[in-house]
Amino acid sequence: MILKKLKLRIPKSMLVTNCYIIADDESKEAMIIDPGSEAEKVIDMINLLGVSVKYIFLTHCHFDHIGAVPEIREKFGGKVLISRADYDGLKNDEISLIRFEDLGFDADSRVDDGDVIHVGNLEFKVISTPGHTEGCLCLYNEENKLLFSGDTIFYRTRGRTDLPTGSEEKIIDSIKNKVLTLPDDVIIYPGHGAPTAIKDERYLYE
Repeated sequence: MILKKLKLRIPKSMLVTNCYIIADDESKEAMIIDPGSEAEKVIDMINLLGVSVKYIFLTHCHFDHIGAVPEIREKFGGKVLISRADYDGLKNDEISLIRFEDLGFDADSRVDDGDVIHVGNLEFKVISTPGHTEGCLCLYNEENKLLFSGDTIFYRTRGRTDLPTGSEEKIIDSIKNKVLTLPDDVIIYPGHGAPTAIKDERYLYE
């Protein structure tokens, strides 16, 4: 498996969002997770890796996770995937929090809890983790023990819940009953900040 992490700076804000490129070694099929900005940086890495973009996976609909989607899809194609619950948020500025521009794109498919996504020989399970937004998703690769958590859980903390469709009760439930049921040695790759591990976050919710 090929895994690359890019730190993307979001214009007109202090935010830096993690974007991940995952590819199968054999088929060279790839998935991009949360291309929030700096499309050229993502495009350059895709070209460097020599992979084919099959999916652009959005953990949720906030502006800092979707900003580079139009340019990347125009360049490489790839189906845009988002949760059913956050699909409408792409078109609702009050939910996506887009204030500066109309990105003008739509998702190709809506995914649900338990769906399985194949990228070459790699298999990813969709896990619904509402709380940061109603439609927040995590993406789990059991074979390599990786969890891409979006803004649900970070190193020693969790996503904020004071934004539209957010819920503190739901995010705690999602973390306790979805995320922390995974094995201790699963590595968490969050939407912002450093990676962590299930075993290192469990004590915060005991």
